[in-house]
Amino acid sequence: MENQGSSFDFSEFSALDIKTLLLKVLSYWKWFILSILVAYVITRYYNAYQQRVYSLDSLITVKDEKNPIFSSSTSIAFNWGGPSDRVETIKTILQSRTHNEKVVQKTQYYISYLQDGKYRMEDVYGKTPFKIRVDTSEYQLANTKLKLEFLSQDKVRISVDFGENLNRGMIHYSLLTKQRYTAHKSNYSEEFSVGNIQSDFFAFNLQTIGTPQLNIPYYIVFKDFNATVSRYRGIKVNTAKKGTSIIRLVLVGSNKKRLVDYINATVQVLAKDQIESKIRYAVKTKKYIDDLFDEMAGNLKTIEKDLGDFKQKQNIYNLSAEGSAIFSDALQLDTQTQHYQDRLDYFSSLENYIRNHQNFNVNTVPVPAVVEMEDGKISQSIGILVTKTKMKETLLQTVTPDYPPLKQLNSEINLERNALLENINTLRLETQTRLDKVKRRLSSNQYKLKRLPKKEQKLLSFERRYAITEQNYNYLKQKSYEAGTAIASNVSDVKVIDSAKDIGQSPIFPDTSFNTLTGLFLALMLPMIFILLKVFFDNKIHTVDEIENTHKIPILGVIGRKKESTNLIVFKHPKSSMAESYRALRSNVQFMLKRDSKSHIILITSSISGEGKTITAINIASVFAVSGKKTILVGADLRKPKLKEEFNITNNVGLVHYLIGEKKLDELIQPTGYDNLDILLSGTVPPNPAELLLSDQTTSLMDALKEKYEYIILDAPPIGAVSDALGLLKYAEAVLYLIRQDHTEKGLPKMIETKYQRKEVSNVSYVLNDFIFSNRHGYGYGSYGYGYGYSYGYYQKEKQPFFKRFFKRKS
Repeated sequence: MENQGSSFDFSEFSALDIKTLLLKVLSYWKWFILSILVAYVITRYYNAYQQRVYSLDSLITVKDEKNPIFSSSTSIAFNWGGPSDRVETIKTILQSRTHNEKVVQKTQYYISYLQDGKYRMEDVYGKTPFKIRVDTSEYQLANTKLKLEFLSQDKVRISVDFGENLNRGMIHYSLLTKQRYTAHKSNYSEEFSVGNIQSDFFAFNLQTIGTPQLNIPYYIVFKDFNATVSRYRGIKVNTAKKGTSIIRLVLVGSNKKRLVDYINATVQVLAKDQIESKIRYAVKTKKYIDDLFDEMAGNLKTIEKDLGDFKQKQNIYNLSAEGSAIFSDALQLDTQTQHYQDRLDYFSSLENYIRNHQNFNVNTVPVPAVVEMEDGKISQSIGILVTKTKMKETLLQTVTPDYPPLKQLNSEINLERNALLENINTLRLETQTRLDKVKRRLSSNQYKLKRLPKKEQKLLSFERRYAITEQNYNYLKQKSYEAGTAIASNVSDVKVIDSAKDIGQSPIFPDTSFNTLTGLFLALMLPMIFILLKVFFDNKIHTVDEIENTHKIPILGVIGRKKESTNLIVFKHPKSSMAESYRALRSNVQFMLKRDSKSHIILITSSISGEGKTITAINIASVFAVSGKKTILVGADLRKPKLKEEFNITNNVGLVHYLIGEKKLDELIQPTGYDNLDILLSGTVPPNPAELLLSDQTTSLMDALKEKYEYIILDAPPIGAVSDALGLLKYAEAVLYLIRQDHTEKGLPKMIETKYQRKEVSNVSYVLNDFIFSNRHGYGYGSYGYGYGYSYGYYQKEKQPFFKRFFKRKS
């Protein structure tokens, strides 16, 4: 027969109210306490085991800083090239490989300082009593721990455990090359004096900080340079606020001192590079001016000597009044001619550079060293071109030429380039016009010069050459001074707002509070989920309420869980609560019986074996016998007879032999040894028990038993397992259908329920057996009116194990 117990009725589950569910959950309180304790231990260990990770930051601002002591012409000569790198460029630089290589080289962060910790090797950078500076001109043993132990203030032992692998790598931090090294033995140990230390596979300078503790082991490891740079390229660089030039640098790591030093070092290197980039044009200009100055100084000495020789030889030392006037006009015109010619030369040079170059670099743009550019548009345009070219080069590192912003930038560069060429052409025409006017005046001056005596003409020529050279000499001297001042007093565009600093920041990982709360949450949720799943998929019957809510057949009584060793509870433990349960059940069953009948047949069955129908049949028969009623207990379960075990009676002959006609009824009925109680065993197991029970002999049997007994208790086979008991239902005035708590599945009583609803059977009631009170089953089991639980204080007190009494007292 199909087992209906495996099905799950969702409507039954939905019928559970919140209070019932809450009581069920709370009944597992020990699970929750155990789960919380386990979670606490695990979380505490996890928080302690995990490497502490910190996040430190620094704030800088990027702003174009110009030296206020320079004039507009000086700024043109020494400060052009556009404003220094702006925010996006600075952000790119800070994360670039080249920049971080400089910082790593400066700080030598490829050296790891380690010490044995509780769970791992700990980074103790900044906490060691010594500092190491690598000799970058020598190869160093790479990725192998060097153990350092101080033997005294100025003595240290260095040891290396090569193990079985004697072949190791070495790295040269200046050349950034590697080579192999083969150790001579697996263990190396040597003592050195503090200071310069060198062996076959390492070379560095070691200096103590304070007084080192003796025989405390420290470890240093020379890491791969490129790997170290890659690790620090991960520094986070973000704009502190959109639309501002404030940048926040964030670095994450396990050692706060190392983070502080690296962030501050990267800002220092950036500021230094920015200054060098900014003054590079001034350095180039000064070198060019100095070269011209040296050349001009030599020319001035030569002319001065020639002038002196001429005066002494020709015995003429001063010009006449007319000659002085002509000299003054000529000198002024010569100065203007030189000025305009220099401008034209520079315009030609600049125009040629712009037409022949697509990218504009501050290092290659022609220098206006001896020209003062009155028109600021030239320097402004060049500055814009240099700046946009830098932006273009930055974009080309990360995008393709088809990137729309890059196309837009190229268009802007071309427009500015064409505008600059047009401006240069306009200035050149204007300058050429002025130069032509000066040359015409100079021709008039030359006519006046020819009227002077020959000696005076030559003297005037020497004086003009000397004066012009001296003017150029003094001009270049002033320019050299200005360039030197620009170099010495220039300032970086990078300003530090907040430097990185250890102010007791808490670690960002592990988040101990979050982990603890998560552990507590899981400690509560995992048992909760398990309990809910257990309840959800639980298809057992637990309470009276479940039976009443989901079944139509009424419930007649509740029988508690047996604690006695015998099944003859009514006879051997008459004052126990179990015995009282059967007495209450006897009282309740009276309402199902016909009052005018002298003999009553009560059938006891269940869904499957193991639900307690036999013990119930024995004790129901016993309570009727004890009350003075002539009672017989009939073993109608022909397949699995069990009554013989309780009364120590042989089962050689019994009901089967009557049904097949071999024996008479009087020959089969046996006394139990208890007053008013007889027993009819089932006999040997027949091959056709269902057919026997459906035979006419069964009717004869029932009639004969009614003549002799007031109560006939049938221990019938389970209905849910076999069909044998169905034929016996018609004889019974009352059918007690056993449901065992925590054992009977919810779908098993479906067959008897169907028959009840179809009115095929009407005199049936449920009896909840093996009941024990537990919050795990919710509330509503205190249906004491069914005969269980109310008589503990009146009847014999049952002894319970100590731990159960203890927890009961606690609760």
